[in-house]
Amino acid sequence: QVQLVESGGGLVQAGGSLRLSCQASGRTLSRYAMGWFRQAPGKEREFVSVIGVSSTTYADSVKGRFTISRDNAKNTVYLQMNSLKPEDTAVYYCAAKYLVTSRDIQNYDYWGQGTQVTVSS
Repeated sequence: QVQLVESGGGLVQAGGSLRLSCQASGRTLSRYAMGWFRQAPGKEREFVSVIGVSSTTYADSVKGRFTISRDNAKNTVYLQMNSLKPEDTAVYYCAAKYLVTSRDIQNYDYWGQGTQVTVSS
């Protein structure tokens, strides 16, 4: 079992920055692909970014503004979010799956409880 806890969300003005963290426990994350997803009110949960052992992938909507990284020694994954826009407002979720990266929500086995990000215009 893997337990995931997100933190770092909050209220920020458009153009600002936030860094989300996802702390894992129960297993060492080094062999897991770690994804970030988000869900805005009234919308389906969508892919944001994923990091594998040596690769990263981003949704087109966040490419160039968000950066995903991991610190295996701390069992933590980060999502640095810059140049935030009101349309980035959502609950952000961290998720884990073994080995292979994926954009597909269905492929992830473990999820955190989410952290709210609100971007004001």
